[in-house]
Amino acid sequence: MKPLLVLLIGFAISLVAIKIITKTYDYKLAARIAMSLMLLFTAIGHFVFTKGMTMMIPEIIPYKELIVYATGFVEISLAIGILIPKYSSLGAWVLIIFFIVLLPANIYAAIHNINYQNETFDGHGLSYLWFRIPLQILFIFWTYCSTIRF
Repeated sequence: MKPLLVLLIGFAISLVAIKIITKTYDYKLAARIAMSLMLLFTAIGHFVFTKGMTMMIPEIIPYKELIVYATGFVEISLAIGILIPKYSSLGAWVLIIFFIVLLPANIYAAIHNINYQNETFDGHGLSYLWFRIPLQILFIFWTYCSTIRF
């Protein structure tokens, strides 16, 4: 829920700021800025809640802590990349793939009731997926519409 709030509030603030600065509305730029803010927000979690996020990765996969840190750096890189016009389309496609690749970790966490912030097994469970899967689809759609050149 927090990433969605960051995305929507970031969009509103960015849209108003762009209007004040340029005297015009640039919805795509505001959407990219909002997505970048959301990615930076979620990347922080990779460094603050590292142990809890490692719990979201199945036991069979090695180097969990390294994966959590690496995905945090990927989010930071993509947050920057989608704002640089020369790299925004490539960054958006990589981000869309990234969102798709991360979905199984969220499903795994829901099935195992993982609360990554508290490092416990008292999370929201499968009911969380009723929110998370549509949210992931929204992130993909948002990225596509705000960045990919038509």
